[in-house]
Amino acid sequence: MGQPLNVGIVGCGAISAQYLATIERLPQLRLVAVADLDLDRARQAVRAYPGVDVVSVPELMADLRVELVLNLTVPAAHAEVALLAIAAGKHVYCEKPLAATSAEARRVLDAAAAAGVRVGCAPDTVLGTGTQTARMAIDDGLIGTPVAATATMMTPGHERWHPNPDFYYVAGGGPLLDMGPYYISSLITMLGPVVTVIGAGSRTRSKRTIGSGPRQGESVPVTVDTHVTGVLVHESGVLSTLVMSFDAVATRASRIEVHGEKGSLVVPDPNHFDGPVELARLGEEGWRTLPVSAGYTEAGRGIGLADFAATPPNRTPRAGGELAFHVLDIMESLLASAATGQAVTLT
Repeated sequence: MGQPLNVGIVGCGAISAQYLATIERLPQLRLVAVADLDLDRARQAVRAYPGVDVVSVPELMADLRVELVLNLTVPAAHAEVALLAIAAGKHVYCEKPLAATSAEARRVLDAAAAAGVRVGCAPDTVLGTGTQTARMAIDDGLIGTPVAATATMMTPGHERWHPNPDFYYVAGGGPLLDMGPYYISSLITMLGPVVTVIGAGSRTRSKRTIGSGPRQGESVPVTVDTHVTGVLVHESGVLSTLVMSFDAVATRASRIEVHGEKGSLVVPDPNHFDGPVELARLGEEGWRTLPVSAGYTEAGRGIGLADFAATPPNRTPRAGGELAFHVLDIMESLLASAATGQAVTLT
């Protein structure tokens, strides 16, 4: 009823700084408490935000002021923290992924439905002007009936710059689970849900060498596929081709392209909120940049919380749990298809 949404944060790691900055500048959000297993880290995180309580996780869950728990813990703890919040009668918004597995994510959504609370989840980059302007162009028929899309992420691997890259190369890691949520969420936002996936994967090395920091030169074992490609068959019939790799040096491919019968779109990096959307139309010369026509301007991590707060109770949040679950299910199904060589129909 026009009052700010009271937020409590669990997990005060590096990503929390971006969320804190967004919450601070949005009047529809109010941060009241933070919690972390390391209370000193929590105090350090909010030192520039006076009036925010630093408490234990049980204390935050019991705080009657907290209406929504922002879950910024490590992915393995996402479901556990979300279920604690739901049991306390609080809404939940998670950093991606919603949970470590789709089975855990399903438990979270079922518990929220039973408790009458709602679930939101990153990435909220799909709410920025990049993906939303592209979505409006598609909705307005600028490319005609969509036929296909491509999504490409190529890097030589995070161990070159990350001082502790181990988690990227074990179960739950890899390029698909790391960066796939951004690309797949954008594809679904623009083109609708996916019904079938076909995947393939490979890995070039059994070990990776850390390139920076105190562990420089140390080897890290690789137990997951480091190059994953696949086709997503959307319910609409659109075919999206996805390539996620930690094995390539570079690429000149667009992050995302969407192709229709009358035109093609270049969509900006889905890990960012903004960027130019370019259109080439059948019968016209070259590419032109479309004016910004939709999405939150000057958005940052956490804008999904504001969108969540503005969403009526009878509507599903756009950066919501159902979308996050669908994305996680798609990624798990792609990996299952890569392992078996068989297409997987989503349920």
